[in-house]
Amino acid sequence: MEQFVKVGILSAEKINFVLHEEYCFAGNNISGDFVVSLKSGKILWNDRLYDILSFTPASDTASLTIKDVVIGINFHWERKEEQRFKGTLNFIVENNNITAINIINIEDYLTSVISSEMSPTASLELLKAHAVISRSWLLAQIQKTKTNTKAEFIENEKERIVWYDREDHENFDICADDHCQRYQGISRTFQNFEQVKQAVETTKGEVLVYENEICDTRYSKCCGGISEEFQNCWSNTKKPYLTKIRDNECSTSNSTHENNGFIPDLTNEVEAIKWIKECPAAFCKCYDKSVLSQVLNNYDQETIDFYRWKVTFSREELSLLIAQRSGIDFGIVQELIPIERGTSGRITKLKIIGTKRTMLIGKELEIRKILSKTHLYSSAFYVETKDDTFTLHGAGWGHGVGLCQIGAAVMGDKGYGYKDILGHYYVGGIIQILSVKTI
Repeated sequence: MEQFVKVGILSAEKINFVLHEEYCFAGNNISGDFVVSLKSGKILWNDRLYDILSFTPASDTASLTIKDVVIGINFHWERKEEQRFKGTLNFIVENNNITAINIINIEDYLTSVISSEMSPTASLELLKAHAVISRSWLLAQIQKTKTNTKAEFIENEKERIVWYDREDHENFDICADDHCQRYQGISRTFQNFEQVKQAVETTKGEVLVYENEICDTRYSKCCGGISEEFQNCWSNTKKPYLTKIRDNECSTSNSTHENNGFIPDLTNEVEAIKWIKECPAAFCKCYDKSVLSQVLNNYDQETIDFYRWKVTFSREELSLLIAQRSGIDFGIVQELIPIERGTSGRITKLKIIGTKRTMLIGKELEIRKILSKTHLYSSAFYVETKDDTFTLHGAGWGHGVGLCQIGAAVMGDKGYGYKDILGHYYVGGIIQILSVKTI
């Protein structure tokens, strides 16, 4: 029995789409160019109003195109694309917009996700590792939805501690952008279809399991040399398989090194600053374009410095930015003081001292949102203040939890198998094949 996933693609007041070949609607087969728009709280299509619209493919070969799909939402590479999809297309009304939802078989969904997250040059072992973690993450989220868990936050005069997760989506399982997993339809699968298909089919049904539960297999672009722990980015629940690891050969299961990947205490401010300054060797400390191209799509490669980076603001720029991004008037920012760091050195609580207000901000993503017009690469940084400038010296790209995509690409290039890659990043996780009934 096949299992399907509902993916939110786009929300807008008007959506243009094309049905290639024939789709079924209300007992009739149709095809062609169409537009839906919002009117009086309903969906206007072909001069009639609807609460819900559903278009089902009349054959396995049918596909559809949605125009002006926004990708990289709120990131520096944000842009619009035409994207082509297979499966069913639904339109619903939510939050004063029309939302397009694609309903697709999970294994077909994974084929697209891996093509969207990876590039055509990715090694087969890297693709297989990503197939397992993308499948595991998806099924873990679907299971979590059944428990009705919700994100929590603290916000008062003294602090704003927020964490974001996929619970933001109530009318579909997951979204199509980086907030969940990149799913950009079938357009990119054509580029390396055979290798991606092989990776998905070879690992069909495989998931990572820890103590009889499907692992919540998070991943990010670049951990910066040491991975972060789950509870420092999301809910205060420790997941033993998402623990800190040193992203180098000393930490792998088949390592011959006596030193099993020493990890400095990066929760200590002095050690964190020293770590960022030293820029030590790691799998993800990679500048080989042929390897990076395996995991970075064209727009990702617009980011050049990710293992170690810096950004500088004038005091006036920083004060204005924080006010705009947080909606809080701190006045003129005087200091940025790390109060709490995670195992990778990522700041989980940051004190912002202004002439009008002082507050604690967290967790890591909220810090990144407030200190950038889009998203700061990571919250693993230290602050250098000189005259009226603030320079953030940082490490890594993303939250740093679980698999490090650039590190995994390097591992694949060095000849590690997909099980070795998974064993390195998810400590104690065991690969199992689960049936739909188990899920």
